[in-house]
Amino acid sequence: MISAIAALNLLQEGNERFVAGFRSSSSRPSQRQRDKLVDGQNPFAIILGCSDSRVPAEMVFDQGLGDLFVIRVAGNVVAPSQVASVEFAAERFETRLVIVMGHSGCGAVEATIEELQLPVSSRSPNMHAIVGRIQPSVESLLDTNLKYDSGKLLEMAIRANIRSSANHLRHGSPILEDLIQTNGLLVVGAEYSLETGQVDFFDGMPA
Repeated sequence: MISAIAALNLLQEGNERFVAGFRSSSSRPSQRQRDKLVDGQNPFAIILGCSDSRVPAEMVFDQGLGDLFVIRVAGNVVAPSQVASVEFAAERFETRLVIVMGHSGCGAVEATIEELQLPVSSRSPNMHAIVGRIQPSVESLLDTNLKYDSGKLLEMAIRANIRSSANHLRHGSPILEDLIQTNGLLVVGAEYSLETGQVDFFDGMPA
């Protein structure tokens, strides 16, 4: 079992390689790697990220087959199925690091802001599954002066949504709470920059 700190270091180092344009040989899939994983897996980190096609976790962190347990959903929101997926990996594989990773220019967060500025009668019922989970972390920002600066509003809303999702995992599951308190599980919020390729780990980092 890899500790949360060691796993975090591996992700940081991998992202540095990605930003620099390098790729480690271990991240390139091979028949030998596939054969080794037929009978099981041992991912060292769980990534709950956005479905955005520009943010593939394995590439962003320069990792290979079997290294990451990746859960992707628009807006990196946390619904019961996402909680269950994190619980599954944390318990079954003893994975001790969870990264909730949003990204700059997130369309789901932007859509939420747009929806909240429409009359209720004009809002899309099909978007509610996503918007409804992002809304609590965004709504209060619309009552501040940020509403006059759409760019800054989106930046702050993206970070607020990441923090909200990370906190949901930390405090919304007795299983994960117990693993955090007694078994070294760490939940960290991070933001990927579409512009630079860098991942900023900013929420829940160990001292």
